[in-house]
Amino acid sequence: MRALVEAHAIRPSKSLGQNFLLDANLARAIARDAGVGPGVRVVEIGAGLGSLTVALADAGADRVLAIEFDRALLPGLTEAVGDRPSVEIVHADATKLDWPATLGDEAWVCCGNLPYNVGTSIVLDVLERAPSVGRIVVMLQREVADRLAATPAQREAYGAVSLHVAYRARPEVIRHVPPEVFWPRPSIGSAIVRLERLASPPVVVEEDRLWTVVDAAFGERRKTMRNALRRLGLSATAADAALAAAGVDPIARPETLDLDAFARVTEALPG
Repeated sequence: MRALVEAHAIRPSKSLGQNFLLDANLARAIARDAGVGPGVRVVEIGAGLGSLTVALADAGADRVLAIEFDRALLPGLTEAVGDRPSVEIVHADATKLDWPATLGDEAWVCCGNLPYNVGTSIVLDVLERAPSVGRIVVMLQREVADRLAATPAQREAYGAVSLHVAYRARPEVIRHVPPEVFWPRPSIGSAIVRLERLASPPVVVEEDRLWTVVDAAFGERRKTMRNALRRLGLSATAADAALAAAGVDPIARPETLDLDAFARVTEALPG
């Protein structure tokens, strides 16, 4: 890694949230956590200088689609992966990719050391728009990873993002990662989260209406569900009636309710 940095005069970009993985053992562990091996296709987001790319290819993946946005890194990334025939480097912005066109209908695993500033949006985008990705194993800022995997039992981390994940996947934080395995060294810890896509959402509800309720509920933290429904235009009487029909206390806080409760509230709304 250091040789590549020097040879290609690379300077990490703060604006792109770049922190390169130095630890080859951790890269190999991520490949194992993702179940990468023969017969597996992997799309890697934020390939950087190839630490994880090499581990994924060497684990025996049939194909590694290594996506990197920063053009300045491409020569170093190309050198790092060497002549590994399974690796295809793609210069693209993962936040703007047409996932179905990029991946097709074949089954994929998604891996990556995601930039802190766009990690959440990338994970949610892959879950929503890349149905061929059955498993996601990515490294993120620890606070972000905790938020993705949180349940009502972890109220400080739990929120709308947690519910968006729970609608499509089974999440788990599987490793905490110290700052010293990166260059440059970040000021905060990281974590690896694994998300297994569900065959279908665990609740049957009109999705757009569900997210309208969720967004209203978490738009102001520490407010009650009665207040959330009032913000959607219901009278106090109508809000209380809908919540009673859903079996939810009107003074319940949004962070105490799971996905099933939000689905019941959504179904109980008039109209």
